[in-house]
Amino acid sequence: MPEPNETQETAIQKVQPTTIQRTQATTFAPTNLAEAFRFAEMVARSGMAPKDYAGKPEAIVVAIQMGMEVGLQPMQSLQNIAVINGRPSIWGDGALALVKVHPEFEWIKEDDSETIAKNGKAVCVIKRRGQPEYKVVFSKEDAKTAGLLSKAGPWTTYPNRMLQMRARGFAIRDAFPDALKGIITAEEAMDMPIIDGGKLESVPTETAQPAPTDPNELPITMENCAVFYKTWKENGWHIADAKSAVQQIAGVEKSNEVKRKFFADLMKWAESKPGDAKEPAQEQAQ
Repeated sequence: MPEPNETQETAIQKVQPTTIQRTQATTFAPTNLAEAFRFAEMVARSGMAPKDYAGKPEAIVVAIQMGMEVGLQPMQSLQNIAVINGRPSIWGDGALALVKVHPEFEWIKEDDSETIAKNGKAVCVIKRRGQPEYKVVFSKEDAKTAGLLSKAGPWTTYPNRMLQMRARGFAIRDAFPDALKGIITAEEAMDMPIIDGGKLESVPTETAQPAPTDPNELPITMENCAVFYKTWKENGWHIADAKSAVQQIAGVEKSNEVKRKFFADLMKWAESKPGDAKEPAQEQAQ
């Protein structure tokens, strides 16, 4: 396949796909930060970006750069790169795709869901050219010891799949560290301790508590966060103003921690204009 013409100056560089070779068509990638940001703003407004990237061109640029460093094209990066608990990660299927196109990859064998359910463990064996087979076993006992089986979410709804993803993640990271370049799988990142502001919050090992019965006590959705961000920005507020409003109205530090019962008041503030609106503390006092 012919290489791009390096002497021709263009706004967008044609890059041959280096990962999942479905077609021989070229894809397009930005060549500098300015082009990357314009591309990110276009994607953020298109309605086709994953919800975690909606209205966040800065996050899109970082995800694209992270993906390109491991060999993903821009749109592949948005579908496969996730920032979880403040750490970039890659979904298990995307990580496997990168490993399978590695020049030294030979084969991989994984237990299916039925076998995992029967044996209570997931086995993944991977072979790298010139090296012995590498085998990883991750059992329900391992998950129980790590406090995973009691966690609400996929560990309770799809435990066999999660066992498979954990065994796969360990195997491909150990056998092909040069392919993933230190990026962990998203499935593993979701279960890691959360580091925020220098404080370590351990993953709970006790049985997960039931969700509040009052929906107003639940946190707002990512879509709510995106609408809030877009609204205050369009009305001329700054990030420091938004943080202050979140703290004073909802009593939290981050918008994704805001409870639904405070969202209407937050949007009322966001829809106002600087100079026209009272400070949140003044409104509450009245």
